Amino acid sequence: MTLLLGPVLRHVDETSALVWVQTSGPCRVSVLGCDAATFEVSGHHFALVRVTGLTPGTRTAYEVHLDGEQVWPLPHSPFPPSLIATRGADTETHQRIVFGSCRYVKLADPKLARQYGLDALDVYAGRMAGLPPETWPTTLLLLGDQVYADELTPQTRRRIAGRRERHPDWPDDEIVGFDEYSGLYRDTWSDPEVRWMLSTVPTAMIFDDHDVRDDWNTSGAWREQIARTPWWSERIRSGLASYWVHQHLGNLSPAELAADRTWQEVQAAEGDVWPLLSERAALWDRETGDGDDTRKDERFSFCWELGRTRLIVIDSRNGRIVESTPRRMVSDAEFDWISAKALAPGDVDHLVLGTSVPWLMPQVISDLEAATEKGANGSGRVAAVAEWARQEADLEHWPAFGRSFARLAELIREACRPRAGDAPPATVSVLSGDVHHSYAAVADVHTHTPGDRPGRGPEGTRVHQLTCSPVHNVVPAVMRVMFRITWSRLLGRMTTRWTRRTGAGRAGVAWERTTGPLFGNLVATLETDGRRASCRFERPRSAAVLDTAAEVVLTPQAPPMAARQRRGTAPAV
Repeated sequence: MTLLLGPVLRHVDETSALVWVQTSGPCRVSVLGCDAATFEVSGHHFALVRVTGLTPGTRTAYEVHLDGEQVWPLPHSPFPPSLIATRGADTETHQRIVFGSCRYVKLADPKLARQYGLDALDVYAGRMAGLPPETWPTTLLLLGDQVYADELTPQTRRRIAGRRERHPDWPDDEIVGFDEYSGLYRDTWSDPEVRWMLSTVPTAMIFDDHDVRDDWNTSGAWREQIARTPWWSERIRSGLASYWVHQHLGNLSPAELAADRTWQEVQAAEGDVWPLLSERAALWDRETGDGDDTRKDERFSFCWELGRTRLIVIDSRNGRIVESTPRRMVSDAEFDWISAKALAPGDVDHLVLGTSVPWLMPQVISDLEAATEKGANGSGRVAAVAEWARQEADLEHWPAFGRSFARLAELIREACRPRAGDAPPATVSVLSGDVHHSYAAVADVHTHTPGDRPGRGPEGTRVHQLTCSPVHNVVPAVMRVMFRITWSRLLGRMTTRWTRRTGAGRAGVAWERTTGPLFGNLVATLETDGRRASCRFERPRSAAVLDTAAEVVLTPQAPPMAARQRRGTAPAV
């Protein structure tokens, strides 16, 4: 029996941890005396082992056994032992969250490898292996585009080349089936340094569009167009089922996992569960209900309690409601869940919201997205042009969902106020990726008058947008120029005046860019220490060295706003 992929350390609390693996066949997987049977999906075998009986605040080395045979650590491994670090008193106030998005697979072709540059997460993992465990990250947050189902490597093209006789209608340049998705995950997670890092850092994950297909769920028109593609039904079911297996399961706490209907049915089933997951994935893709009750069948958003830091990750791709108006980034029911988690009682020094697409964008893009949403909601030629612009220019981030943008602003506004005797958090940070440049922006969610400048809220909570993208990808020169231009204050003023004429409205939010735009491959670290917080952006200089590209102190008193670099105000419904 062979360990094909993993182990991947997922949700960890004070006394338990989840360890995910893929194996070459059916077997029992054991970790620290706890075991689980594999389950089969389309001929592939996976297991999620719940490790229990751990001691709070400790680091425990572990091995993986398949049917009693040790398969991890790998023989002659150059890396330190894989550890499970449980939450405890020592980690209540100190968190180190490494995050980023858009990580293309490591390439074997030398020319392509030079074009894509060094993988920032790979270099980070290599550096981490030489440091003491107490300096390692407490959480790894992967914010989408872990696999690229529509941008294939030469290796993947060769792997799918022989399928034409069996599936003549499937495209040559995109993957479709679950088996092909499984191959993408093996390619991406098999990099030795990153594989070791995933084995020893609790990892939270959410998908973005390329995990399924570029521009996935941009709009109702997009969904209507793609549904006419003959292979799309198989593609969306494979994409969602593979996400559920590889990413979603480990995001759940043990209690949530035990209550998950799909997981219960998979555990009870005999034989291959692909028919079950395929049917369930089709339901996850659909929008059901009417009006404000429109929703998706599965909630992929999740929450991790990291001591006095609360991490809530929002599904801003599959959760979208785009076939009815007003469009929503997630359904109202899912937003109710997000709000309940964010505002739940407890001592929270730092509230961290993860979403694959940014909330606060360059002012120009934010204005364009609000205007195209309003235009596309109309009729006739204007609506057609607005929809074309929305799809062609990727105008589909939070500002393109005015109702949800405003509701997120209100949620953050409410989180900045004391509740039930609890002090408000010192910071609220929105972590994102997707846009192939990295930046930090400070926001004021209490600004209601156009032209007001960003500052701290009335209770002193600092609000930031922190965006890190890509971890490993190509950023064309034209995109670098475009993003520099869209952060222009002068151009932003012009588009703001134009947007006001469209009647898009305001959400009572103002923001200024404080760092960036940074280009190239980067990885970011949000670090908390008591009620202090900072964020560091790092880029690889060599295969063994990361340079600090920028560091942002999130908690001190802000300098005068005139010293800030860029300002923005946000459209809403």
